[in-house]
Amino acid sequence: MFYVYIMASGRNGTLYIGQTDNLNRRVFEHQSGAVPGFTARHDTKILVWFEAHDSRESALITERRMKRWNRDWKLARIEMDNPNWDDLALRLEP
Repeated sequence: MFYVYIMASGRNGTLYIGQTDNLNRRVFEHQSGAVPGFTARHDTKILVWFEAHDSRESALITERRMKRWNRDWKLARIEMDNPNWDDLALRLEP
């Protein structure tokens, strides 16, 4: 499986969109600050949305498309599936 995901600094805060083939590992890297970069600088540690894909190509296409969306569309997408902005990482299976 491949995943497109959105990390946030808080409700309506800074957003980061990425894609990965190991969601648990990648979320841990964001939350622990293990990888320097945008998410570490902007404290985007809350997994607020993710979507599974069957192929890396599909995930990459979706990631690139979503990165071009305006902010309101991104916020609406999160609110549709996660209106409370819960940290979905707490629901992932180890």
